[in-house]
Amino acid sequence: MKKDLRYTRNIGIAAHIDAGKTTTTERILFYTGINHKIGEVHDGAATMDWMLQEQERGITITSAATFCEWIYNNKKYQINIIDTPGHVDFTVEVERSMRVLDGMIVLFSAVDGVEPQSETVWRQADKYEIPRIAFVNKMDRQGADFFNVCYQIKKILGGNSVPLQLPIKSGDDFVGVVDLIANKAIKWDEKNYGMTYKEHPIPNEMKSLVNDYHNQLIETLSEHDDVIMEKFLYNNYSISESDIIHSLQKNTIKMKIIPILCGSSFKNKGVQSVLDAVCRYLPSPLEVKDIIGINPINQKKEIRKPNENDPFSALAFKIASDPFVGRLAFFRVYSGKIKSGSYSFNARSGNKERISRIYQMHANKQNPVEKIGAGDIAAIVGFKDIKTGDTLCDEKYPILLEKISFPDPVIGLAIEPKFKSDIDKMSLALSKLMEEDPTLQVRTDYYTGQTIISGMGELHLEIIVDRMKREFKVEVNQGNPQVEYKEALTNSVEHREIYKKQTGGRGKYADILFRLEPGEIGKSGLTFINKIKGGNIPKEYIPSIEKGCREMMKNGPLSGYEIDSAKVTILDGSYHSVDSDQLSFEIAGRLGFKEASKKTNPVLLEPIMKLEVIIPEENMGEIIGDINRRRGTIQNMITRNNVKVIQALAPLSEMFGYVTILRTLSSGRGTSVMEFSHYDIVPSNVINNIITNNRNKKLKK
Repeated sequence: MKKDLRYTRNIGIAAHIDAGKTTTTERILFYTGINHKIGEVHDGAATMDWMLQEQERGITITSAATFCEWIYNNKKYQINIIDTPGHVDFTVEVERSMRVLDGMIVLFSAVDGVEPQSETVWRQADKYEIPRIAFVNKMDRQGADFFNVCYQIKKILGGNSVPLQLPIKSGDDFVGVVDLIANKAIKWDEKNYGMTYKEHPIPNEMKSLVNDYHNQLIETLSEHDDVIMEKFLYNNYSISESDIIHSLQKNTIKMKIIPILCGSSFKNKGVQSVLDAVCRYLPSPLEVKDIIGINPINQKKEIRKPNENDPFSALAFKIASDPFVGRLAFFRVYSGKIKSGSYSFNARSGNKERISRIYQMHANKQNPVEKIGAGDIAAIVGFKDIKTGDTLCDEKYPILLEKISFPDPVIGLAIEPKFKSDIDKMSLALSKLMEEDPTLQVRTDYYTGQTIISGMGELHLEIIVDRMKREFKVEVNQGNPQVEYKEALTNSVEHREIYKKQTGGRGKYADILFRLEPGEIGKSGLTFINKIKGGNIPKEYIPSIEKGCREMMKNGPLSGYEIDSAKVTILDGSYHSVDSDQLSFEIAGRLGFKEASKKTNPVLLEPIMKLEVIIPEENMGEIIGDINRRRGTIQNMITRNNVKVIQALAPLSEMFGYVTILRTLSSGRGTSVMEFSHYDIVPSNVINNIITNNRNKKLKK
């Protein structure tokens, strides 16, 4: 029987750390009948937090996929869910999940409101144009303020937030919600884990407020919907519930409106309403834009529709290792269908991949299926060379979908195996972890020969080291965390490099004239332009020059850090018919780039972090003083729920161990959150210390 895609939803759940994403997912699995017991995060029993590190720390580290079914309006909906981490160190998991989602539930804590990672998630959703609904969780907590969160979504995130429910009281007194569309109060039965609920009349003291917010809902819809506007203005006949729902769905998909619901996942209140809202307002694969890619053969645009009759196309968004089935590739099918045991074409590598088995995932458990079609999310095993961001397609109709972009790592850690016999095991462990996690990078230090692992934060690297020990049985010694600086060129120079070597017999000769200048703003890596005319340098030698320049970008002229971006234009040169070869021009490219980069007035760049500190008012002075001592810049100070929030920018190099200092200064009452903001030039007085440290490394070597 052919699947009706109108009743499929691909959604993600995302939020700041501790807003209740995993708890909400556990309730969804319970109410949809997938789980018969509710797993709690604080007990280490949550289904979606299946890694040992997740259970011990009570946080989500990897995005976990699952699926469930929900009956809404007498129709059975299949909902594919991805539960994402909230900690900023694991933003990559959110980024790659969003690439394949059609809709999203963004959670906010009713007490804390819009927090730093909420903003990051929101920006990512805007980037991928993902329609979303908001769920204000933790209404049972002391200090919960639903209306303040709605205001913050509008003010801070710029979302046109429209409440569809109002809470009946809050904190310990929170008992239910008023549905503004149906104009009824809903209260959940606590005796059976909120499985059932009853409708009640609206409490008298809330009638005026409910009327105001119902009118606001209609007014907001009328701004974006001519049909509602006409009915609202001329009032020929009343606006029905189905009119409101239809208009909300249309405008949510167009991202003109963000519907807001509220409840308490932990107290089993409001989660069924979220499931209904997913079916009502978020798009099916048929209601999102057709996927656009490039034909790798003729470089023309190709469009794929969410239809099983179209040629097969899918995007691999995550690679994971499983102790039982081996390497898994998670992928989203955009068009066509594929069967287990068949072959698929990898548009990046140009090779065929055998799809041994296909699984629908439920956290770390696999349910084998015979085939998977357009609009679905699944995992495959048996492949040889699939990487995150690869396009799988029909060989007769090749297509290359847009790749997933990942941020550069900002912090490094030197590691070595505790036992020499584990060197090979460590290399294997790191290669597998890098395959899973595109933000983990491994390099060998140019001066010390040490293995440096680089990631998004201290917690990220801590988890990597822990996984090496538990999953791969490799114990390592580790150094202190170190900042991943970069170097940048600021001036443009022309340079001629002549490389000659005569050793008797055939020698080496290469002559190049090139211009080296800073790279384009917002573009990292090397931009290489060949302007050679008249065959002064044969075409086959040009890629060797580029290879030499690219190699030297790994070691900048100031202190050996990677050069962020550069532009090389080859202007002229010459060659020798006997002595010239590819290696000669590669060496000339290396030497020339090294010398020219010294003349470009290079500068050192350091990662700047966005810092948010939440503290009692009496500690403000000391903490602001401490941030200033760390070269921090205060951006904003606001009051949130009777505490002060300091928003600042500070260099990562000054922020190691900050949490401990903050606890001391605030008598244990302060908390902070950091996320990467941008790279900026290191002040001249600080550069000298960094360069001196690197010189000491060379001397030790």
